Amino acid sequence: MLKFIQWLLLRLRGETLKLLILAGVLLLIWGTLAPVGTLVWWLSQSAETLGLKKNQTKNLTSSNGSRTATKSKNINCYIIFLPGVGDFSANELTPGEEFFLNRLMQLHPNCVVVSDVFPYSAANESLGGQRFLAPLWRVAENGDGWLKNADILIKIRNLWRFAISADERYGPIYNQGIASAMVERMNAAHPIPTSESPLKVILIGTSGGVQVALGAASYLDEWLNADLIVVSVGGDFDGNTGFNAVNHTYHLQGRRDWVEDISRFVFASRWRWTLGSSFNQARYSGRYTVIVSGPHTHDGAEGYFGQAFVGESKTTYVDLTLQKVNQLPIWSEPKSSTIDK
Repeated sequence: MLKFIQWLLLRLRGETLKLLILAGVLLLIWGTLAPVGTLVWWLSQSAETLGLKKNQTKNLTSSNGSRTATKSKNINCYIIFLPGVGDFSANELTPGEEFFLNRLMQLHPNCVVVSDVFPYSAANESLGGQRFLAPLWRVAENGDGWLKNADILIKIRNLWRFAISADERYGPIYNQGIASAMVERMNAAHPIPTSESPLKVILIGTSGGVQVALGAASYLDEWLNADLIVVSVGGDFDGNTGFNAVNHTYHLQGRRDWVEDISRFVFASRWRWTLGSSFNQARYSGRYTVIVSGPHTHDGAEGYFGQAFVGESKTTYVDLTLQKVNQLPIWSEPKSSTIDK
């Protein structure tokens, strides 16, 4: 199958129209079949793993995570990072994202960083782990030269998972799977404390990762004794999902980022005159805050996690993002929620 995929992509070389047609056909096919994988995953789960039984966090076992900031014994905070739609797997962080999370871990030793949740798979499975289409994703991920453009296939595939998370029919199933993966990886990084004081769980997402973070929030709120905070770094999301479950949502917006504007027009629940949407209710009650992060683009060297220098300064674009996030009023001790849940 790998040879067939390479042959097909090489045949399309230089023929942009055919590539666009192929992408359009694949978009429609994946849009039709995307919920199937979520439903299959749902049917394969037990009541306990789906969180249908109470106190599921007590049954979790600890293991060594990919990033364990456990120098402090007073762990009362988890930072869960969810990447954008271009990612191939849970551990595929850019150097800028690595720098950002490492600095947050150093600045806040009471927090554990969880970066191994893949927001575009309900089973938290990388694209390389999906047997049937794994060769296609590997070609798209590792292609050289002209074949490197095939990474658009990964973005199309992940965009459909973003759409499922926002869908009223399939979203609850998908988002529950992601929330379950979050709790499992939180406990793997550091055993979840069982004290009466609420944890602080900070969901930091970029691009489509923010939609998935908001989608999982309702289940995290049900399963954990935690104050939930969402930090959107140029994120895209609808206006119905998750806002009633989180204490506050902060949205960092780059001045040159036009991609994050798309969801504001696509989702009617984000329109200002849709007064009853969860998003607008959060905005009117002061639980949604927009912050201009700087001259960021959506991604790349001058994106939120880019390592290019800003103008003639010695400050990088990821430095600006780190400064803005670190200045948010979210790093104090957790307080009891003041909103109705």
